[in-house]
Amino acid sequence: MSKIISILLISLLSISTSYSTEKKSNMNIYQFNAKTLQGKEISLNEYKGKVILIVNTASKCGFTPQFEGLEKLYKTYKDKGLVILGFPCNQFANQEPGTAEDISNFCTANYGVSFPMFMKIDVNGKNADPIYKYLKDVLPGTFGDSIKWNFTKFLINKQGIPVERYAPTTKPASIEDDIKKLLAEK
Repeated sequence: MSKIISILLISLLSISTSYSTEKKSNMNIYQFNAKTLQGKEISLNEYKGKVILIVNTASKCGFTPQFEGLEKLYKTYKDKGLVILGFPCNQFANQEPGTAEDISNFCTANYGVSFPMFMKIDVNGKNADPIYKYLKDVLPGTFGDSIKWNFTKFLINKQGIPVERYAPTTKPASIEDDIKKLLAEK
């Protein structure tokens, strides 16, 4: 009897695994929409065929100076097909308390941010933005799928598939080689 139960459990697990793999393979980042800091809703389909780096940001974080490195990457590779998408988040120690206007002014005045920035969102919990639910499902973190802090980064290939997740401590310059490889792909 226990052998039959074991076989059934293994069968159910393999069905569940194949379903989740199939579900993930049928999706990409282009299926989502987001609102810019100016309140304009856009489809991420606008970035089809580009390499995308998605980052949850905050203005009052120890990692906030990474905006400088992100902007440098963006300016260097935007004409080659890179886009960086910033998603402010206030879920970590209240490090992004400002309004959309505050965030926009801060990013522009302090770091010259010219890459697209979006409305403040949740990246964890029941109100997590669907984009982040998808990213965490495809690329769970080392210690579970939740985002651990601001400036977690997700690199997405030209087909809209997330291929790499980087810790908040990962400096933008250290991602450059991965970006160049994806930009070189057909």
